[in-house]
Amino acid sequence: MASRPSRAPRMFERGLMCILIGAAVLIAPRFLTSPQWHDMLAGAQVVGWFALVLGIALVVVDLVQRARRKAR
Repeated sequence: MASRPSRAPRMFERGLMCILIGAAVLIAPRFLTSPQWHDMLAGAQVVGWFALVLGIALVVVDLVQRARRKAR
């Protein structure tokens, strides 16, 4: 049985995942009806903002690296 070669996700893909997670954590409390879930996710807003900023930074770094490689 041949195994497919796995490649590690690049910074762009990791960045997109962080952006999605951060956005979900920040937006979810507006749509939740359960008070417990709402309070839990509302308390995690710092984590959501961190994930959003980290994701944006990873995407920007990856795009800059791609631009530098093309310029060579």
